[in-house]
Amino acid sequence: MTSHRCAEGGTAIDRTDTVGFTVDGRQYFGLAGDTLASALLANGVRVMGRSFKYHRPRGLMAFGVDEPNALFTVTTDGVREPNVRATEIEIFDGLAVESQNRWPSLDNDLMAINQLGGKALAAGFYYKTFMGPVIGPLKGTRFWMMCEHVIRRAAGLGRPGTAPDKSRYERINAFCDVLVIGGGLAGLKQAHEAAETGRHVIVCELEPRWGGAADGKKESEIRQIVESLESRPNVTLLTRTTVWGWYDGNMLAATERVSDHLKTAPEGAPRQRHWVIRAEHVALATGALERPIVFPGNDRPGVMLADAGRRYTETFGVLPGQHLAVFANNDSAYATAAALRHAGANVRAIVDVRPEIGAAAQRLADRAGGALKLGHAVVGTSGAKGLKSISVARYNHETRSFSGGAEEIETDCLLVSGGWSPVVHLASQAGANPVWDDALQAFLPPKPDAHWSVHGAAAGDLDFDHDLSPAPAPVFEIGHPGKAFVDFQHDVTADDVRLAHREGFRSVEHLKRYTTLGMATDQGKTSNVPGLAIMADALGKPIPDVGTTRFRPPYTAASLGSIAAERFGNLFPHRLTPMHDWHGDHGARMYAAGHWQRPESYNRPGETVEQAYVREAKTVRSGAGLVDVSTLGKIDIQGPDAADFLNRVYTNGFAKLPVNKARYGLMLREDGFAMDDGTTWRLAENRFLMTTTTANAGKVMSHLELCLDVHWPDMRVHVTSVTDQWAGAAIAGPKSRDVLAACVTGTDVGNDALPFMGIVHGAISGVPVMICRLSFSGELAYEVYCGAHHGTHVWEALMAAGEPFAIAPYGIEALGTLRIEKGHVTAAEIDGRTTARDLHLDWMLSSKKPFVGSAMMDREGLTDKSRWTLVGVVSRSGEKLHGGSHVVAGDRDEPGPGLGHLTAMAFSPEINAYVGLALVEDGGNRIGQHLYATDPVRSGTHIPIEIVSHHMVDPKGERMHG
Repeated sequence: MTSHRCAEGGTAIDRTDTVGFTVDGRQYFGLAGDTLASALLANGVRVMGRSFKYHRPRGLMAFGVDEPNALFTVTTDGVREPNVRATEIEIFDGLAVESQNRWPSLDNDLMAINQLGGKALAAGFYYKTFMGPVIGPLKGTRFWMMCEHVIRRAAGLGRPGTAPDKSRYERINAFCDVLVIGGGLAGLKQAHEAAETGRHVIVCELEPRWGGAADGKKESEIRQIVESLESRPNVTLLTRTTVWGWYDGNMLAATERVSDHLKTAPEGAPRQRHWVIRAEHVALATGALERPIVFPGNDRPGVMLADAGRRYTETFGVLPGQHLAVFANNDSAYATAAALRHAGANVRAIVDVRPEIGAAAQRLADRAGGALKLGHAVVGTSGAKGLKSISVARYNHETRSFSGGAEEIETDCLLVSGGWSPVVHLASQAGANPVWDDALQAFLPPKPDAHWSVHGAAAGDLDFDHDLSPAPAPVFEIGHPGKAFVDFQHDVTADDVRLAHREGFRSVEHLKRYTTLGMATDQGKTSNVPGLAIMADALGKPIPDVGTTRFRPPYTAASLGSIAAERFGNLFPHRLTPMHDWHGDHGARMYAAGHWQRPESYNRPGETVEQAYVREAKTVRSGAGLVDVSTLGKIDIQGPDAADFLNRVYTNGFAKLPVNKARYGLMLREDGFAMDDGTTWRLAENRFLMTTTTANAGKVMSHLELCLDVHWPDMRVHVTSVTDQWAGAAIAGPKSRDVLAACVTGTDVGNDALPFMGIVHGAISGVPVMICRLSFSGELAYEVYCGAHHGTHVWEALMAAGEPFAIAPYGIEALGTLRIEKGHVTAAEIDGRTTARDLHLDWMLSSKKPFVGSAMMDREGLTDKSRWTLVGVVSRSGEKLHGGSHVVAGDRDEPGPGLGHLTAMAFSPEINAYVGLALVEDGGNRIGQHLYATDPVRSGTHIPIEIVSHHMVDPKGERMHG
């Protein structure tokens, strides 16, 4: 085992940082920045896989996603991920991988005996061998049923595990003006051009580095463009991100490998992130893939694509071999030969099927050294588990004839270039049929439309340096005796393609399924065009007349974990407020409130949740507190009939509400039960902003749309949900006005200018804000709204202004405590079974107008005096109450019938006791009674309580009107 690491060079590696990893339990060392492929190559490892059917030893062939041979299983914390390309595994200390499809070992695989099967294992052998024969009892499929168990155990590649994957995955929806796919020079130039016009640009590059396949001479230009893009706020740059699917409406799917390359993911970072990107325009700069040439022995370890050899040398400082030969039908391989000679390799020969070459290629051949054999072809190779020599014969590619004997050349690496195929996969997914180009002997994307464009090598613009010609000779196969492979992973040979032709499987789709050509994990990236060329030759037709298969998502493998992301278990949306990151950075414990993530409490070191919310509630009652209310439902209501519409859906009057005033409103369902409460602000004569409870935002929006679409279709009103457009912060406490006065400009916030339920418009730290004076806590309080993208900025400005007043953020536990003390209701009390009267909101029921629910609210059952009504409760024993506990009259031994239940509870710092709200039978007449809150199933508690007014703190409202 010899090191192939160059003495210098390697743009991706850090020579000062050695990394240890294991393959099949054996220790190896590479350098930081290496892939598994480059590290094994540097260690002299030649055999990196076994083929699917014949179990032939296989080595590296390609540099990236087109690699068909070097597949491994990555094991992380007992979780197995099979069929991962060595070219895409970035090594780190402790990486452990296993080779696949071999037994007992990669070097010594007993299943290699399949190579003796010869024609018995040719294309279609399953159907021919196991669907018969009729010999005695072996009729129909019985023979298959006898052999199935053994065959299925031998088939397949990697072996998945059964351990649950504990990695975290994320998904994200993104929108952009321009999505650039490909981070090579062509893609970066397109991104820079779009970014300079001010458009929002996302750039996705599947490799860890920018530049694609560009050689080192373009590194400076690439770095300059990347630095310029990184400095622009309208550009998002994503490396390690593969765009693998293109769907209707310019919606594309991508997988970002966030921490696969790390031993330990950073705190909070997912393993992978699934991107759904909706783009106005897609710029394809996906490059081109080099093709192999089909010839006998072309699968031996050490036979590699020419440009892959160059890239391993320039990117990782690893020579693919010490004594190289090159076999080509085009000029690009000559630049590779010269580059590897410069890096220290011994170039033994350059074999070219063309009888003559241009001056630029000749100069490179002279620099590379070695014998230049024009008008020759490689007709065979030798070596058991690695290339030792090649056989070369004189060849006329026009007549496909040989002359003279074969010459043997000793070499440990053969670099092959059979031309280039632009990556048209995504364009094909978008519905476009590839177009054949005779000059390049390749399929190109069709003419783009206004929604997408194609650039660089993906468009056929193969910009080779040194004035090299991109046009190859039309040679795809060297017809010489011996096993010549087209699809390396599935062991599809040139003879298999011709067999499919003889047996009538001539359509490209039938060819694919009969031979499994292009059905391996590389999806035919190296095999499709050679396979089509061989079929076209058998048919006597041009390649474009044979056609090509339609490419389908995914372009390359996408993990199910990333696609599912958080969508498992309880499949609800995951919604974050604009200030979410601020909350996390300042110690907030997050809590799922419906679909929203909200701060539960801001715990200081050593504090319990209860201690934290009690402290926060005290701060609000004595000074000033700030709470995120962005989750409240917000509905913009506009139109000439907007005021009349609100008058119909609310129980109280809104038609005469002045502009820049707000009003608390209550909605009923059509059956007379309470549905939701909230405030609505009149912003203009014909424009209102309605706020709803967080829990009922969707329900209220649906209700309003139903009313307009079904009940009153002639009303001139538009309703729009704007919950996500506004960030909201409520500042409460006796010092809240002082805090606002310290930071609001453009308006007075004094009592005269901003009375209770008044609205003013001003600015905070340069951001336009709308402020309404209203209170959910019972204290002097204000709600401050701004555009969602300014939410954190305004929040931080409010916190800074409140520092002299000892302001503190508070979460929903403290918010719940404050509202329980004050007797305000939420969805816990408006639970679909309560009426306005049950909640002591009958003062809001207008007797001067009809409204939704007014016809049904006075039914006998809804006006019964014994109904459950809202009351307050106080624990008489000091024990902690439990929400949902039943209210009963008797002690633990004889509790008696249920009289109601607790809807909410908290420890009240104002009352210095555990308190709660409850719905209790004939609650209004039970004030002062001593009852019990019992919870025999969950907590086994039976707590003595006193029934009190639901207004437990400041019943006259003097604080909020102060």
